[in-house]
Amino acid sequence: MKIRLLCASLALAFAGCATAQTTAPKTSFTVKIIGFNDYHGNLETPGTFGVNTLVPTANRPAVGGAEYMAAYVARMKATNPLSVVVGAGDYIGATPLISALFFDEPAVETLNKIGVEFNAVGNHEFDKGKDELKRLQNGGCKTTHGVQEPNSCRGFGSAAPGSFDGAKFKWLSANVVDNATGKTLLPAYGVKVFNGVKVAFIGMTLKGTPGIVTPTGVAGLSFQDEADTVNALVPRLRAQGIESIVVLVHQGGFQNVVTGLSNQPTTSDINGCTGDLKNTDGTDSDIRAIVKRLDNAVDLVISGHTHAAYNCSANTIDVRGTNLANAVTTARPNGMPNKVGRLVPVTSSSAFGRVLTEVDVTLSTVTRDITAVSPRNVLVDRTDPAITAAIAANPEVKNVVSAYKAAVSPLANAVIATITSPMSNTANAAGEMEAGDLIADAQLAATQPASLGGAVMAFMNAGGVRNPGFAVAGVSYPYNLTYGDAFTVQPFGNSLVTMTLTAQQLKDVLEQQFANCNGQGSATRIMQTASSLKYTWNAAGTCGTRIVDASFTPTDVTVVPPVVTGPTEILVMGGVVQNPTKIYRVTVNNFMATGGDGFGVFLGGTQVLGGAQDIDALTAYLGLYKAASTAYNPAAPVLAKPRISKQ
Repeated sequence: MKIRLLCASLALAFAGCATAQTTAPKTSFTVKIIGFNDYHGNLETPGTFGVNTLVPTANRPAVGGAEYMAAYVARMKATNPLSVVVGAGDYIGATPLISALFFDEPAVETLNKIGVEFNAVGNHEFDKGKDELKRLQNGGCKTTHGVQEPNSCRGFGSAAPGSFDGAKFKWLSANVVDNATGKTLLPAYGVKVFNGVKVAFIGMTLKGTPGIVTPTGVAGLSFQDEADTVNALVPRLRAQGIESIVVLVHQGGFQNVVTGLSNQPTTSDINGCTGDLKNTDGTDSDIRAIVKRLDNAVDLVISGHTHAAYNCSANTIDVRGTNLANAVTTARPNGMPNKVGRLVPVTSSSAFGRVLTEVDVTLSTVTRDITAVSPRNVLVDRTDPAITAAIAANPEVKNVVSAYKAAVSPLANAVIATITSPMSNTANAAGEMEAGDLIADAQLAATQPASLGGAVMAFMNAGGVRNPGFAVAGVSYPYNLTYGDAFTVQPFGNSLVTMTLTAQQLKDVLEQQFANCNGQGSATRIMQTASSLKYTWNAAGTCGTRIVDASFTPTDVTVVPPVVTGPTEILVMGGVVQNPTKIYRVTVNNFMATGGDGFGVFLGGTQVLGGAQDIDALTAYLGLYKAASTAYNPAAPVLAKPRISKQ
């Protein structure tokens, strides 16, 4: 010890004693960041998934499930004790019945056990409003008019039966301001310290959230620009000595065709960044547009919302051709350029717990900055024997899932109808979905009686027809459809609204389906329609001229089979409304009625009347087709398909 001290004191004067000096302190170390997005309360497996879209469906393994996610996270953490688990939003909302029936408390409880520490709010975090989000954050039982809901506080994953602990992780809402206080609804960022170096995680949702959430869900809140929010926080973080900054944002993009390659299929690999997440027309995706405006202080962006998997980092995979042998890893630098042109790694992990993003970052003890980032997306493969063994050794999360599954099964397994063939939520070239047709008819049936609204037509927003539609995998048809199947397609709990619209308003709202028309956003949103309405649209048209023809045929859909009750009326011919002031009673859900998905024309409806919940309307309608002799046949001519045609 004395020799070392002597050498240290003489270090400036002599070059000797080198072998006796203490080892120089480490100037850097590695931290593991584990991220995922859009969990949507998928306690159970959402099905199969491939590392690449070119993997044949039959070869894709079953993935996901809360216990498997927890086991994969534990294995990743075991490789580095310096770790943190984070999310990019939509952990709750639009959830399967196993979570939704219990007010998404199961989603929160399983996320606690997976080990999440910080999560950005997503648009679905606001489905039930800010007060319900705060309850899920802070704990406590769900009450209605002062009375506890019987399905709340089951407590299978909380400290005790009859309780709900709330989220042990922190929801972050940097760009969501409570208008009453002028402050962010929840913390703007979270900080974790590793070996004395602070890492900040800024969490936020897309600024367009009010346009895709029921207005009551975002009442009293303002949603600020994503990049502006982050950039304004950078000086505040640096004042605390923070140089390592990660953004968790509920906004994203999609992998697209590779620029310059002809006849390139739209394919992707979970670790790819095909097309650099630019839109097919060469414009920036939503996430790319945000990143290009970010301050240079941001080191990593973990994104979500689009349910896509991508890894835009130093080495990414381009899928070229038609088979896995042609998948190549590029050596070129990748990522997305920030405001000064530096490439920033951007990741997303699909949805529903299919994929986890494992990111190794190097922190400097000298500059306190992130000096290297190495992400990879990992499939949550349920066929991995080591993971299965780990779950058997520690079944805590599995037991929570099993308890909720047992509690929900009597309702979930109740047969409500027989269907002759699957009906997916995949739209055809005109934008029509088999599942959407059924839902629109169900909503018309629920509001057609005069006492319930007197509706003669109904519309359904395509985004509200959830995957997989009425197309249950691995079963034979005819199939006995269950309540759980139906709830998977309609999990929102929206109520129906019937209103009076003129023929001109009908034409206007049909035009409003198309991007940047009459207040619509940047996406085209084709509505699904009941069998009483048919229309044709022209893809080459401009705003106000796309709807070429539309006709209305009075139809009673409350009976089996539906019955036409009057002659067909021409609403639009050659793009011209034939009787602009004639009125019709129209049903939509409360999300659309209040301008959701950009359908502001519905705000002008008159004689508004509320109705049943969407899931109740759906199950009641399907109940007409419960007997084998009256099984629902989506190809039946009486259903008047196609209802939407494209020129």
